[in-house]
Amino acid sequence: MHKNLVVMVAAMCLGACLAGAARAQDVDWGAQRRQLKQQQKLELDSLKAQQHNMKQSWSSGHISSAERSRAEHQMQRELRDLKQRQKDAMQDLKDHEKAMKEMHHAYGG
Repeated sequence: MHKNLVVMVAAMCLGACLAGAARAQDVDWGAQRRQLKQQQKLELDSLKAQQHNMKQSWSSGHISSAERSRAEHQMQRELRDLKQRQKDAMQDLKDHEKAMKEMHHAYGG
């Protein structure tokens, strides 16, 4: 009786793993990649608009060249950091896709 219970639990765990791998194969990776690219485009456009508005505000106010220089360097850092985060997010998606496909092939793809 105890052996049957162990075998049944093991079979259920294996079935759950295989079902997860099968579900992963049904994922439309191209659609996820397009969705991520669209989200990243919106983030980039938003940051650029924010930075443009900040630069526009400088023309109406009195700001020293040192403050302007610091602000420009900060904006460049923000843009560089955003692009790096977006690059990392795309690579994470690709790595996840590759891992799921390899798992699917390993479990009977």
